[in-house]
Amino acid sequence: MSGWVHRHVIDLSAFSTDDFATVLELAQRFRSLPVVGARRLPALQGRLMTTLFFEASTRTRSSFELAAKRLSADVQSFLPGSSSLAKGESLLDTARTYVAMGANVLVVRHSCAGVPQILAEHLDRGPERVSVLNAGDGLHSHPSQGLLDLFTLARHFQPDAPSPAALRGRRIVIVGDVLHSRVARSNLWALSACGAEVVLCGPPTLLPDCFADFLAAPPPGQVGDPVPDRIPVRLVRRLEEALPGADAVMTLRLQKERMHQHLLTSLESYHRSYGLSHERLALCGRPVPVLHPGPVNRGVELAGALLDDPERSLVEEQVRNGIPVRMALLYLLATESGV
Repeated sequence: MSGWVHRHVIDLSAFSTDDFATVLELAQRFRSLPVVGARRLPALQGRLMTTLFFEASTRTRSSFELAAKRLSADVQSFLPGSSSLAKGESLLDTARTYVAMGANVLVVRHSCAGVPQILAEHLDRGPERVSVLNAGDGLHSHPSQGLLDLFTLARHFQPDAPSPAALRGRRIVIVGDVLHSRVARSNLWALSACGAEVVLCGPPTLLPDCFADFLAAPPPGQVGDPVPDRIPVRLVRRLEEALPGADAVMTLRLQKERMHQHLLTSLESYHRSYGLSHERLALCGRPVPVLHPGPVNRGVELAGALLDDPERSLVEEQVRNGIPVRMALLYLLATESGV
């Protein structure tokens, strides 16, 4: 773990293959702990994690809080509706207030892209050593979700020792609304760093042609790409052409307001063209797992029978894996970086 260099986790584009290996190895250790009896480890005793969620969340927030508690950290939650934001306090001043209370890690979720990065840059100028962990910002990034998806796939392909090598040469198909998905963006950086071939599939309104060049350059402000040999993303419009040869398929949540934005004609037509079912999945040519970041619209992205099939669906496994992956991130930020 001595090679960990990140004070903050904002975007997986900054992770090297070794960084992904570190998170997966540590998450596997935490995942292997008994789920009965005493569950708490004293690893982060005396540390304080504060969740600053300016956007609604169920899975992510609960998962982070459980992860922190299992490492014996103290947990503090911010509620926008009852905070001083209503009185005119700035977001930055709110963050500094919690830092002054002793927060070691701020887990930040916001509907605007770039907010966690801005907070991290401002806090770096202060005397306190505090880490910022992006829990989802606008359409930009959702690194912990990308990591738990990677961990879930690596455990599926290599259960005893999940590592980036488990993804090398695998073809992963991501289906749906890529344009509005920060989860898809994080998965693109994670999967490509581990040597996977990523195929994106969706209608042009939800998957513009520009995504073919998504991995061509790091985001603004990032100096260089830590992964020199990424495989370019491939775009396919028809699901029947994307699925043959796939090793795993991930579908993305379709927000119903896309119809009001004239990006879709109807949910029924979307399901006919891009919805996954057992019959469609058979086009892969062999049994493959299905993932979804949740919440799932039954009968839209996934047929109910496929979602409930424990032989094919890894959706509940993704939820379970969110805890050890977030334990790994909190541990690395609160100990390895010296926070």
